[in-house]
Amino acid sequence: MKPGDPSTRPASIRRWSRGSWEGPVEDSLAAEEPLEIRVDTRSVSVTLRTPGHDDELAAGFLVGEGLLRSPADLRGIRPHPRNPSGNVVDVFLADSVTFDFNSLTRHVFASSSCGLCGRASIDALRRRFPQATLEFEVDPGVLLGLPGRLREAQAGFSASGGLHAAALFGPDGRLWVAREDVGRHNAVDKVVGRRFLDGGFPLGPSVLMVSGRVSFEIVQKALAAGIAMVAAVSAPSSLAVEFATESGQTLVGFLREGRFNVYAGARRIMGARVGPGTDPDPGIVQ
Repeated sequence: MKPGDPSTRPASIRRWSRGSWEGPVEDSLAAEEPLEIRVDTRSVSVTLRTPGHDDELAAGFLVGEGLLRSPADLRGIRPHPRNPSGNVVDVFLADSVTFDFNSLTRHVFASSSCGLCGRASIDALRRRFPQATLEFEVDPGVLLGLPGRLREAQAGFSASGGLHAAALFGPDGRLWVAREDVGRHNAVDKVVGRRFLDGGFPLGPSVLMVSGRVSFEIVQKALAAGIAMVAAVSAPSSLAVEFATESGQTLVGFLREGRFNVYAGARRIMGARVGPGTDPDPGIVQ
């Protein structure tokens, strides 16, 4: 753990190992604190996250909500001046941006494990964004190399064992940005937010790689950011596969140990086509 690292907290523990007690010894815990996101002085979300990169998290969250669509929509992000804990962030929109506050249905508490908690209805889960129409191909060998590159960027996980990670890669496997958080959806927001704040938005041909499983919300956040391919170390949920199929996205799961499964959008992976004009696209079997 690096001194001043906001992603972890020190702890003194006793450890039972091989039939006897050890310690007390120093250990590291994944940091988890609330963050309130305010838009033009109005609170729209309270989420549990790992401190650090809060401006990215706020920007990425609002991209996923469909509120920010280009860097020109954002006037600025800053910590709330009267919150000494640093757990409130203010987002200021350009004068040209208008929105219905009541449409931001997540202006309630959301846990670090559930970015969808507080949604007003099932219809709100299926927020509509343009379909993924970018056509590009990624070599299977490039995909197989992504888990290792993601793991190399997980310093917080190495220290605490308690953080999820997300990373954005170019189709050639070049790492653009990687972030960690106690919530996998927060890690995705931070990755998207970093690219947004850097002006690299919309994202263009890219691959979002996440540690662990991939849920519906992660696939939806990717679509909101214009990401056509999502890959995960573990399994996708049925709703994630259904959404990716309907949205024209490529979804890869169990990407580890020299293999992977393609659940949707196989056409973006080299060699997946079995004939001219044929895309044996998998998906939910009705």
